Amino acid sequence: MRKAPERQARIIELVTESGSLRIDELATRLGVSPMTIHRDVNTLAAQQLLTKERGAVKTMQSALFETGVRVRLARQAHEKETLARAAATHLAPGQAVMMDDSTTCVYLARLLRGRDPVTVITNFVPVMRELWKRPGIRLIGLGGVYHEWADAFMGGMTVSAIRSMHADLLIMSTSAITNLVCHHQSEDTISFKRAMLDVSTRRILVVDHTKFTRQALYALGPVTEFDLVIVDDATPAVVQEQLRASGVALEVVPLVPPSAVALPSPNGTAAAIDSRPAGGPV
Repeated sequence: MRKAPERQARIIELVTESGSLRIDELATRLGVSPMTIHRDVNTLAAQQLLTKERGAVKTMQSALFETGVRVRLARQAHEKETLARAAATHLAPGQAVMMDDSTTCVYLARLLRGRDPVTVITNFVPVMRELWKRPGIRLIGLGGVYHEWADAFMGGMTVSAIRSMHADLLIMSTSAITNLVCHHQSEDTISFKRAMLDVSTRRILVVDHTKFTRQALYALGPVTEFDLVIVDDATPAVVQEQLRASGVALEVVPLVPPSAVALPSPNGTAAAIDSRPAGGPV
């Protein structure tokens, strides 16, 4: 029988893939009782990872709520790996690279081997864990107030630290794009991302096709603030034309079938669920 953490990780993965699943279906697929699933979902709901409504389990995503990191890592994992590989080609040895709290940057961090030496500046704990004690990587962790829901540091101290630096390159994503304007669910997120944009020489936005159908509350700025926008080829043609018409440089990456070899995950679990390597900082 699966242990509770392993079972709960599998529940997150299944619900993320489907968007919504009923309790009895989860019980059947995992080979446990509906009561066990109820307990697991209650635990995950308390962590704001999933929500339970009328016997169905759903991921939490709204204009006022940023889905938990574990769910975001599992969602569109293949697209994020593909986009990360494309973004990695724009890195050069010796650069200072700023990475935001997007889960695509977790996949990017795993691809830095061979592109060192490089300095990585980030406020996102999962990226810090990936690069902890990595040879050839100079890691600068941005402090501030830790926000558990984002697994990242934010606030005035974070913004001040960012504005005291300069980066050659910024790799960033966004929660939603509406009318070619990037949006996020948190004012704190807007504050530190605005600072990252201001202190970086070259700015790359990396977004999968689903970001063009989502909504979020606070506007960061137009996509034209970026030097390059990288999207996958599942992005609707009309959106690609709108991006080109705006004058922004656009790179469209084909979504080839997932590779047989998964990205490395040092603790042996599914990379999309937990990126934390053994021995890294907590």
